[in-house]
Amino acid sequence: MDDVVDKNWIVEPKEATKEDLLVVHTEAYLNSLKKSADVAMIIEVPPVALFPNCLVQQKVLSPFRNQVGGTILAAKLAKERGWAINVGGGFHHCCGGKGGGFCAYADISLCIHFAFVRLNISRVMIIDLDAHQGNGHETDFANDSRVYILDMYNPGIYPFDYEARRFIDQRVEVASGTTTAEYLRKLDEALEVAAHNFSPELIVYNAGTDILDGDPLGRLKISPDGISRRDEKVFRFARERNIPIVMLTSGGYMKSSARVIADSIANLSNKSLIDMGRNVEVT
Repeated sequence: MDDVVDKNWIVEPKEATKEDLLVVHTEAYLNSLKKSADVAMIIEVPPVALFPNCLVQQKVLSPFRNQVGGTILAAKLAKERGWAINVGGGFHHCCGGKGGGFCAYADISLCIHFAFVRLNISRVMIIDLDAHQGNGHETDFANDSRVYILDMYNPGIYPFDYEARRFIDQRVEVASGTTTAEYLRKLDEALEVAAHNFSPELIVYNAGTDILDGDPLGRLKISPDGISRRDEKVFRFARERNIPIVMLTSGGYMKSSARVIADSIANLSNKSLIDMGRNVEVT
């Protein structure tokens, strides 16, 4: 991506503080992260339970908090400049009182609360296109009319959170094996419905690449070009309506995901949907 992203256009976020985290998280939940065994369960890496918590804080949770800081910063930059991309974040399985599914902090919920309190934004749309259901933010914003959730996910994989599904405003289920053409057709239809149903002042786009063909957890069959076309559709949706957009890279469990993300961002720049000379990427 050296030909697309100049280092001067990249902003380094600050790590989210405890005060930041307490906007959404309970004190009890944050205290639970002081137990390595609890962190191991959340990130689904059992050996982590054997490490001293000081090491877990430094090597595991601090990088998570840095990404949370990036998501919060991305909202501010998007409001100022039209868009921002956090190359990280998108921890959509974590809610205020519970982590899980590799997600230790609820960065999406924190970002939206920041937008409400600090950015004078009153309506936010979450477009969650990770392969997995975003049960964390759905729980946090249950019955909150300020937040509209469009969640397009594979119902046959984790987290099977049927309670949280009740709080999805627009649910689009894509079964295991769904291919690129069918996926993009459903996305076009979903965006048209969302535009009719809600007028947001900010879009938080959770852009997981675990929908890629071959991803061991997503179980969908979307091509790399399909990812670029997906992201292009969402950014065009925001651009045509002059809505600031925050993109989070979220889940993706193949080595090829990094290249796919880079190619998609390059495509957004080539299509003039982002201006790499004026706006920024958070990393």
